[in-house]
Amino acid sequence: MSLLDTRVPAVLLRTDRNPFHHGTLGAVRSLGRAGVEVHLVADSAGSPVHRSRYVHRMHAPPPGASADEILAVLRRVAGQVGRPAVLIPLDDATAIAAGRLRDDLSPSYLLPAMPATLSERVADKAELAAVCASADVPHPLTLVPDSPRQAAEDARRLGLPLVAKWSRPWLLPADSGLRSTQVVHTAQQARALHARTAEAGSPLLLQAFLPPGEDRDWFFHGYADRSGTVRAGGPGRKQLSWPRGAGLTAVGHWTPNAEVRALAERVTGALGYRGVFDLDFRRCGSTGRYHLLDFNPRPGAQFRLFADSAGLDVVRALHLDLTGRPLPDGHPVAGRSFVVENYAPFAALRTAPGGRELAWYARDDRVPGWAMWALWARHVSGRLRQRLGTALPVPAPRPAPRAAAPSLTDNEKASS
Repeated sequence: MSLLDTRVPAVLLRTDRNPFHHGTLGAVRSLGRAGVEVHLVADSAGSPVHRSRYVHRMHAPPPGASADEILAVLRRVAGQVGRPAVLIPLDDATAIAAGRLRDDLSPSYLLPAMPATLSERVADKAELAAVCASADVPHPLTLVPDSPRQAAEDARRLGLPLVAKWSRPWLLPADSGLRSTQVVHTAQQARALHARTAEAGSPLLLQAFLPPGEDRDWFFHGYADRSGTVRAGGPGRKQLSWPRGAGLTAVGHWTPNAEVRALAERVTGALGYRGVFDLDFRRCGSTGRYHLLDFNPRPGAQFRLFADSAGLDVVRALHLDLTGRPLPDGHPVAGRSFVVENYAPFAALRTAPGGRELAWYARDDRVPGWAMWALWARHVSGRLRQRLGTALPVPAPRPAPRAAAPSLTDNEKASS
């Protein structure tokens, strides 16, 4: 018999169009395996996730990420589901919208009770610096320049290299080519980035660079229940990232760390935060202090790493708590690992004495893993063709021999 109340369905919501968002598949499987009816509201037609046996129904996503668009779609989905459901946002934009729309979504959806703008506050990179200062949690020195010239001066003041972040990355236009976070090596780069502030839709932050290194990148996933107690989840160490040094977790390990846990509990307690959260830390090589880099008010993509001895993870904890059911007391499975196969294929082939979860492949749900490899092969080959087409010079057309057939038209030359 399932610990979860299977009479209450779950609606997973995502506006991010990344087809390789393995966290979505993790949430689908976690709840589906427990017998919960899972509805997915996402642009996943081209993603392996819609091939999962645990997706009860796919629903068309909102055309954009505005609160009005999300509210309209969720009302439509509520009518199709026909009974109250647990709502689980899977990206920052939907987590922020759900917080602001909590009163409008009730009673069709169950959501944690916390201030309407708190998700937006912690997801905003500029606000996070102030949050850390008030909670006495270490955070890299961060400056917010007010002009391109000031950006160049601040870059010299902080020292190079440094990290440039857009305050509200969920507002970045999909076709802008702007990255939410990047390492800047010159003052001129900082100046050029600031000049695109209007296009980015939020302020540019310049942050002191903490060099990566072995045993320096950590994360903490947790669920703050209705009393504010942090349940489920735990601290993890990032062994490999994609892209290397500054990307998502490709290989992670569940590693006990009392200091990281204490920092997570301190910041969520100071905020009065309720619900699922995902924190990223980097340990300073010179001081040994753990600095909070990001606060994501939603499940992290690798949350399934922290499935304890009772089978509890942060998504199941959310469903249990919001439906009034007790959370089981499981034990941490220290040493358990999580591997994203397309980013770390060799790690997926190695033995895992402490236990391992793969992001895509599962014995009870094989099709998404197969579909991922087919999609990944097309993705990689497309990127390779794009790079070769950009890098290789285009040879000048050879003149046609005099005795040749009639000359090519201008259109035919362009396509040859």
